[in-house]
Amino acid sequence: MQRRQESPDAVKVRTLPVQVAAHLTRRIVAGGWEDGPVPSELDISQEFGVSRVVARETLKILASLDIVDVAQGRRVVVRPRAEWDYLSPLLVEWLPTEIVTELLQELHQMRVLLEPELAAMAAASVTDETLERLRGELERMAALEADPDAYLEVDHEFHMEICRAADNRILDRIMYSARWLGTASRRITNEAPAALRKATHDHTEIYQALVARDPEAARAAMRTHLANNSTLIAEKERRTRKAARRR
Repeated sequence: MQRRQESPDAVKVRTLPVQVAAHLTRRIVAGGWEDGPVPSELDISQEFGVSRVVARETLKILASLDIVDVAQGRRVVVRPRAEWDYLSPLLVEWLPTEIVTELLQELHQMRVLLEPELAAMAAASVTDETLERLRGELERMAALEADPDAYLEVDHEFHMEICRAADNRILDRIMYSARWLGTASRRITNEAPAALRKATHDHTEIYQALVARDPEAARAAMRTHLANNSTLIAEKERRTRKAARRR
C-alpha cells in the first residue's frame, strides 16, 4: 500500500506546548542560551502564563527534537546544533529561511550519494508489479505538469517506489524520514519554467533503465536527474541572494 504524506499546505492546529516550543526554538536559534541553561518548567510557566504541565510538555518536545537535554535534578541545557533532529517537520517549520536553504543543499548532497545506488539496486531486482506502478506514476506526472503541488506528491512516490524496489529497509527509512525536506526541495525545483516537463523526461529515462533492468543505466539516469535539480536549486539561491541585496 502506498504511503501518502500530509500536504505541506494543510491547515495545522498547534497545541499550546508546540507553540511555546516553537517560540523557544526560535529564541535559541537567534542566540539565546547558547552557552548556558535554558528556562526551567517554572520559568516557562511564568513567562508564558501556562501551567507547569504545559511547560513540562514543552520541554519534552524540545528534548524529542534533540534541541535540549533534560536531566532530573538540574536545569535544561541546549544541545549542540549539529545534533538537532533536522528531519523533523516541526523543527524545519521553526527554522529561519537561510538555515532551511542550507538544509536543502545538504539534503541534495545526501540524495546524490544514495539515490543513484538505490536506482542501480532497484534495476537488479525490480518486479513487473513495481514497474507497472512506476509507469502509472509517470502517466500521472505527464498529466499534472500544470499542477506543481499535485506533481510533487507523485514525484515523491516515484522515488520512494524505487527505494522500496531496492529492498533495503534502512535506506527506505532514511529516504522516508527526509520526505518533508524533500517536499520543500521539490517546490524549489518545480518553480523553474518547463521544470516539470523536464522532470517527467528525467523520470522516464530512469524508468526505461529499470525496465531494461540495467543497473549502470539506472545509476546514470538518476545522476543526471539529480544534477539537473542541482542546477535549479543553485539558480533559486542566486535569485534569493539578488533579491536580498535589493532590499
